[in-house]
Amino acid sequence: MSRSGVGVSDEALKAFNDLKLVSDDKTKIVVDKTSSDESYDVFLEELPENDCKYAVYDFEYEIGPNEGKRNKIVFFQWSPDTASIRAKMVYASSKDALRRALNGVSADIQGTDFSEVAYDSVLDRVSRGAGSH
Repeated sequence: MSRSGVGVSDEALKAFNDLKLVSDDKTKIVVDKTSSDESYDVFLEELPENDCKYAVYDFEYEIGPNEGKRNKIVFFQWSPDTASIRAKMVYASSKDALRRALNGVSADIQGTDFSEVAYDSVLDRVSRGAGSH
């Protein structure tokens, strides 16, 4: 349970474990939508312009021509500047409870505008040190 009193539903945890998108209904973190579409652009289209959202995305990328494809599970906290102050406060204070429940996340991305969640920005975060193993 978070400081805001918002809990994480079993359905949200199951969806995460299946690498699905999650959302918050302001009283409990629940699954809003799932998708098997591999397009990052389609994923970004689901982020609302004026409301907050949590999301989990299986981010696939390549770091070099001979390195092969890699995947990282990425947790997004989307809080656009245009969202209400209350929504931003609820999401910020509830994030820790959700993140503690989600094992296996490789990177956290907090976005307030689309430039912060653009493919190249996320790629930079998830690929740091990837070639040094």
